[in-house]
Amino acid sequence: MNDSAPAHVNDFADFAAVLTHPGKNDWNVARRFRGFMPVVVDVETGGLNPQTDALLELAAVLLDVDASGKIVPVDRVHIHVQPFEGANLNPASMKINGIDIDHPFRGALDEAEALHQFFQPIRQRVKLNGARRAILVGHNAAFDLAVINAACARVSNKKNPFHPFSTFDTVTLSALAVGETVLAKALEAIGLHWDSTQAHGALYDAEQTAELFCRIMNNFSTTHGRAPMRVNTKPPAESSV
Repeated sequence: MNDSAPAHVNDFADFAAVLTHPGKNDWNVARRFRGFMPVVVDVETGGLNPQTDALLELAAVLLDVDASGKIVPVDRVHIHVQPFEGANLNPASMKINGIDIDHPFRGALDEAEALHQFFQPIRQRVKLNGARRAILVGHNAAFDLAVINAACARVSNKKNPFHPFSTFDTVTLSALAVGETVLAKALEAIGLHWDSTQAHGALYDAEQTAELFCRIMNNFSTTHGRAPMRVNTKPPAESSV
């Protein structure tokens, strides 16, 4: 414990404010995370094997830092995807996600075009924020990243903006913050509503995961958007990872 901390400091947010010094909020979302720009992603698939099961839906919520230093959603991307040739559609998975791949208004794109349209706004925001690259945020994020990486390999897409293996997983973050690992329970624990009728839609799940991520990160940040346990206000050194 910092000996200079006042006796009334009882929670992490208050203690974080003691450890840092107020100053001009000149951090964008990439600077907050050592040059990486978090993007909240959810995918819906025809099964649990990224190599053999169909990618059916992609959704992303783009984030930034507002004038007060809070991380907030700023844009959304949502794309339906046609199953690749020979893709597996597991009946149990299809029952859970409720996707009708033959629906006339689905407007699905083939994987190559879907990835192109999905990555384009993410790459633009990476450039806008001066970030080194995007980093995927998700609930069980390793699965979402594996699905995207497998799709990129199938269509030889070399412009994947995401870090190839690092992620921010809200399962771990919510376990730390509220003692829950299930998305619905974590959201309810922080006072947010979960609509089970919309669950397993990629856009809804991404939006809810983004709300969870923002709430947790804003709680574990100072009022000026800095990482709360840093004992100095110098920008973090860039990582080679």
